[in-house]
Parts: sequence; C-alpha cells; structure tokens
Amino acid sequence: MSLVSHFAIRSIAVAALLANAGSVFSQETGSSQVPRNVVQLSASGTVEVQQDLLTMVLSTSRDGADAGVVQTQLKVALDAALAEAKKAAQPGQLDVRTGNFSLFPRYGKDSKIVGWQGNTELVLEGRDFARIAATAGKINTLTMGNVSFGLSRTQRAQVEGQAQTMAIEQFKAKAGEIAKGFGFASYSLREVSVNASDNGGTPRPRMVAMEAKMSSMSDAALPVEAGKSTVQVTVSGAVQLK
Repeated sequence: MSLVSHFAIRSIAVAALLANAGSVFSQETGSSQVPRNVVQLSASGTVEVQQDLLTMVLSTSRDGADAGVVQTQLKVALDAALAEAKKAAQPGQLDVRTGNFSLFPRYGKDSKIVGWQGNTELVLEGRDFARIAATAGKINTLTMGNVSFGLSRTQRAQVEGQAQTMAIEQFKAKAGEIAKGFGFASYSLREVSVNASDNGGTPRPRMVAMEAKMSSMSDAALPVEAGKSTVQVTVSGAVQLK
C-alpha cells in the first residue's frame, strides 16, 4: 500500500470518529437542556378531628436486696393487673399488652451492688374511653404512669383521605390559575409527591391525682377528656405550562 493511500484511509477514519463524537455531543447537549415553562408549586389540605384513641400506661416499681425477689414481686403485680384488664378486653375497644420491664442494680459508695430496683408496665389502649378508664380504676397493683390520645387507624385513614382530596383540588386550581396568569391555555403534570402529617398537640387529660387513685378510688373510673388532632396532607410537584 502506498503512503498516499495509507494517509487517505487514516484521514477517513479520523473524520468518521469526529462525526460520531459531534453527534453524541449534540444529543447530550439537547438532552441536558433545562425544560422551559415549568413551575414548581404545592398545596395543602387540613382537617381537624376529634381524637378517638386513648392509651393508658400503668406501672409499678419494686426495690429490694435480692434480684429474684424483686422480679417475683413485679411479676405478681403485673399478673394481677393483666387478669383484671383481660376481663374487659375487646379488640379495638380495649386492647391489653405489657409494656417495658426493667431490672437493674443499685450500687453503694464502694461500687458494690447493694440492692436491685425494677419496673414493669401494663398498657391499655383503644377507642372505648369509658371502658378503659373503668378498667384502670379497678387495677390496684399498678399506678397511673402516662395518658395520651391519638387517632385510630380507621380515623386516620378517613381523615387523610379527606385532606388529600382537598390538597389535590387546591393544587389543580393553583396550577390552572398560574397557567392562565402567564397566558397559557393549560398545563400538564410532570411530577408530584404527596405527604401526610398530623399534629395532636400536647395531651391534656382531666385526671384525678395519682395519690387519690392509690387510696380511695381503687374501683372508680378515671375521668379523661381527649383533644383534637390536625391532619394535613401536602401535594407538591411540577407542572408544564402549555
């Protein structure tokens, strides 16, 4: 092969490579262009609803020199409370379960174990406030530890559905107004995300003092009063004006 022919073949190969590179560069440049007439926006729907779930935590502590004795005392107290609570248990209305259980040593000045302290809990939870309060009042081996209110799964799903419908309608209305304001006839949805949250605030139970329950009100129902939760659903996304 002559020198001229060899040079011509190499020139053609280089030209082909340059042409392919130019084509790829053109495609990448075109695909990386920022879309025009795209608007980011969000809208929210909010529904306030009465809390329908009550959670009561009953607990007791024991202290002693022997870990086995302390554990046995806690078990006896918890078993008695469980037996009483299960009499009134009803799925969804009053669910009964054990809570935290702890047993840990107490140390003296010389870092030696001088005793043991333990704690156990029983949780009453459900939608029947009167049943839960009455049951808690009958349990005399545990004392009231904590009371909180919230939304049941059924209530939460229903309210979130309402808030979501409101948020979607507001999102669509806002997108339409923006499109019209900029002189476009309509819009199309490019991307969207939906997020839900609720704010129940700080529980404010009306309850008798713990000391009263421990003494003269062992069989009396504990008065409780739920508050309200605010459920909010936010729809965020981007629309293409057209």
